[in-house]
Amino acid sequence: MSADSSQPGATGDRIRDLPVVEQPRERLARAGPRSLATAELVAIVVGTGARGQSALTLAQRLLGRFGLAGLAAASNEELCRVAGCGPAKAAQLRAAIELGHRLDAAADAPRRVSTPADAVALLGPEMILLEQEHLRVVLLSVRHDVLGVHELYKGSVSGSLVRVSEVFREAVRRNCPAILLAHNHPSGDPAPSADDVRITKRIVAAGRLLDIEVLDHVILARRGWISLRERGLGFG
Repeated sequence: MSADSSQPGATGDRIRDLPVVEQPRERLARAGPRSLATAELVAIVVGTGARGQSALTLAQRLLGRFGLAGLAAASNEELCRVAGCGPAKAAQLRAAIELGHRLDAAADAPRRVSTPADAVALLGPEMILLEQEHLRVVLLSVRHDVLGVHELYKGSVSGSLVRVSEVFREAVRRNCPAILLAHNHPSGDPAPSADDVRITKRIVAAGRLLDIEVLDHVILARRGWISLRERGLGFG
């Protein structure tokens, strides 16, 4: 089903004026989501259209402007520049896309983190899209099976804010013998700062005292990722 003017709603027709059996929600319930075109799925997410356009028309305009992949990276402000897409609809879209990312990450993520690439597969799909810095601690078993992911900081990973005791608190509570650190660079550049290296060095030293292995510190960004252990930064 192509997104052209021949499709229902492309000229402002209301979806509810279509025969019930042709309405996207009814077809999804009857035949499943795979039976719907991408624009129809987006129309269900946004829920309603606006004056002079149906939800399907709005969905077609959003896809025409951003493409499906572009919707994943679009900010609230960018989405709201499309006529008929206000803050509520933008939030609905971003929430639906985020659920998809988390489902993909859960399905594809390795159960064991033995290499930096494993950590990237586990955390990268979500973290590279975050608009603020987040620092997360991956809790690992003795065989480096993933026992959980704990978010430690959001907004800044400044050395003046990171408390080493907090980094290990959940690992100590759950008796985890190893952890892996990961944080993102919203700028898109994964290059570590001097502060990143200093924080890592402090955490690695504390891990030795606590007998908790710090497997790595991985920095994730849109333009790639870096393992501080592989670079020999903070793990001397």
